[in-house]
Amino acid sequence: MAQTDPIARYAAVVEYHGSEFKGWQAQDGERTVQRCVEQALSEVAGDSISIVTAGRTDSGVHATGQVIHFDSPVKRTDRAWVLGSNTALPTDIRLRAAQQVGFDFHARFKAIRRSYRYIVLNQPIASAVYRKLVTHEYRSIDVPAMQQAAMLLVGENDYSSFRAAGCQARSPVRTISKLEVGSAGSWIWIDVVANAFLQHMVRNLAGVLLAIGAGEKPVEWATTVLQAKDRTKGGVTARPEGLYLTKVEYPSGYAINMPIPEPVIFW
Repeated sequence: MAQTDPIARYAAVVEYHGSEFKGWQAQDGERTVQRCVEQALSEVAGDSISIVTAGRTDSGVHATGQVIHFDSPVKRTDRAWVLGSNTALPTDIRLRAAQQVGFDFHARFKAIRRSYRYIVLNQPIASAVYRKLVTHEYRSIDVPAMQQAAMLLVGENDYSSFRAAGCQARSPVRTISKLEVGSAGSWIWIDVVANAFLQHMVRNLAGVLLAIGAGEKPVEWATTVLQAKDRTKGGVTARPEGLYLTKVEYPSGYAINMPIPEPVIFW
């Protein structure tokens, strides 16, 4: 389908189970979330649609609150975009909501905060039911130690120790406004909110906190890693299973009225 000039821009919230995708970004010969969503929207529009996302996610990472925008050569109702796309999408992706926005809205560049949740099932035996949905940790975890360490990583900092070697971000400086560790029974979760994230940053934060929780390192090691500004000092990258993009926030002037997805919890 040949793309014609756009007459409207739309924003949408996308939910997906990332286990069977080669990440978000479209890649030749690979099953990706971006490619599936673009194909579904193109069917609804009757024309070629390209999308822009608030943030790319890795293979195996899930989302309940991913935000995209796209320009369309036709106008459709919010309901038509949602129902029509979901009819064409595979069952592991869903559009949660859609709305028309101004052409000045940009899903990535206008976002002011992004939220992730990392979920850990802390028990001796891995779960068959929650396989690929959470990370399994067999070691006994000291949650209070993780909570103390998390507080040391909040603020505006150079997070070079927490970025992937191949990260292409121009600056390693980010502002984490929230990094909290909670627990209930065998469940542990890490909630992190920042203005933006470096590649693998959340998984590397989780890796440091879990190493401290397992007693491999003292609480103060979190500061040591942060100040080193060296990825080789940062320990193991936590697995992608259990990581969810839960929310993207924008300035109130953009009037993004789509519903905020509920937190991802299992108990």
